[in-house]
Amino acid sequence: MGLEEILLSFLIIWYAELDYFKEEKEMKIGVFLVLFQNEPLERALDYVKNIGVEAVEIGTGGYPGNAHLNPEEVLNKEDEIKKLKEAVESRGLEISGLSCHGNPVHPNKKIAERHNRDFENTVLLAEKLGVKNVITFSGCPGDSENSQYPNWVTCPWPNDFSEVVKWQWEEKLIPYWKKAGQFAQDHGTRVAFEMHPGFCVYNPETLLKIRSAVGDVIGANFDPSHLFW
Repeated sequence: MGLEEILLSFLIIWYAELDYFKEEKEMKIGVFLVLFQNEPLERALDYVKNIGVEAVEIGTGGYPGNAHLNPEEVLNKEDEIKKLKEAVESRGLEISGLSCHGNPVHPNKKIAERHNRDFENTVLLAEKLGVKNVITFSGCPGDSENSQYPNWVTCPWPNDFSEVVKWQWEEKLIPYWKKAGQFAQDHGTRVAFEMHPGFCVYNPETLLKIRSAVGDVIGANFDPSHLFW
């Protein structure tokens, strides 16, 4: 991509985010609460409140883990859900999103199934909490049905690499996210991809590509520190 294309991509994604989150009227200072996973939830909430934070993103599975909130343990416990909401709201905080960053298209089926389960349980919990944003990675498949590890392709030539990317998107990524995106939409949530190296969606171009294929249920968890790819 040339400089003009890069700038255009950023402009497009900025407009997409404005449209996607148009009901939000102001930006709030938030923190990824997983950074405090070694502290009990309420102590972590007290700390971030005291330093001026207004919103928290809580880990619910995948690579960040679920030290503060395990959906499988609380989904069917309305009293635990109420307790969580009170712990956050009583401090004047809000939950900006639930994080289950994983790889649900991992070629290792056990990993893929676990991360898909984390995603679906996070969506169901987000619905009960009234949280709109479920944050994750797009994932990255292998290069064939026989792969054991993800294969992140970063160049189009020789042609073998382009063929791998075509297979990954058409056979794995788009079919999965069409289904998962519909699941999220059915439960009143939206999916925010963190564009991250090592995954198929890693820059504005690939984010817009998956959004175009799946729909506006897909948005961005915008971390500019990754966008040097």
